[in-house]
Amino acid sequence: MIGMFAITVRTEDDQRHVRASAGKLAELVNRLGGQHNRFLIVQRIPDLPEVFIQVWHEDEGDYALEHRDGAPDRHFQAALDGPEQVISAMTRWARQEDDWDSGLDWTPLDLGPPEVPPPLELAEEEREQLEARIREVIVGGYATRAQLAEIAQDYLVSGDRRPVSPGQARRLVDRMWLERVEEQALWDGETDPERLSRAFTSLEAAGITARENFTCCRACGQAEIGAAGAPDARGYVYFHSQCTDSAAAGRGLTLLYGGFDGSPDTTASIGREVVAALGEAGLSVEWNGDPRHAVTVTPLDWRKRLIG
Repeated sequence: MIGMFAITVRTEDDQRHVRASAGKLAELVNRLGGQHNRFLIVQRIPDLPEVFIQVWHEDEGDYALEHRDGAPDRHFQAALDGPEQVISAMTRWARQEDDWDSGLDWTPLDLGPPEVPPPLELAEEEREQLEARIREVIVGGYATRAQLAEIAQDYLVSGDRRPVSPGQARRLVDRMWLERVEEQALWDGETDPERLSRAFTSLEAAGITARENFTCCRACGQAEIGAAGAPDARGYVYFHSQCTDSAAAGRGLTLLYGGFDGSPDTTASIGREVVAALGEAGLSVEWNGDPRHAVTVTPLDWRKRLIG
């Protein structure tokens, strides 16, 4: 995207700004200082373990800028007295300029030795089940590394038995995440999930609330989609996480749609607009025109690039 950086910016109140522009990054830095708005963490897309730049600023104090490049001995900090230098450094980091960190007084930040979790002690069947589930969600492409670690930690819980610690979960997820990052480095050009996102963006601009990987199931999706978009939206289209799992497994993608007035005619009209937008984006669709039937995107090569 022109003018957008391959970064995700996370704020203290847990807002995420994916592919933020230089202007948006500057705006977020300039707003720092108030309650619940004291820091920003900026990660690359795709997110890489222990690679980030972050800043802390409270009230009238200095700006504490930190960056880390993987290993604990690659973590540095600098104290700055105004937002301009912070914005400049973060912007150069986001652009991946070779000398982005020049001109600042960096000092190593000693956080002590890293905690190394013990090896996972799982039966082979349990390990295979756990890795299969993590791989499924990674291929789905919407989860962050933190969300994946929560899944890994909780997936095999039974009663009081919790066989995967937080540290073990993070280590497993990071290994599998980096394997996927290596896979996607070989992909060329626009992928089908990117075509889907392009179609959803055009539908949103046309007054149809369009959401990817929205809620956990159809019941929750139908209950929440009305409040998910603009108040004057004419209708909606979405798919939930179970649909994502199906697409990641190669079974196509089911899209749920409708008109907010509840009319079958409006629902059919929304369905036609959805099908047209998908076709314009280069995707194949199965739909018989009946508003009672879902739209299916198939065949579909689900290669969703990770964000994190």
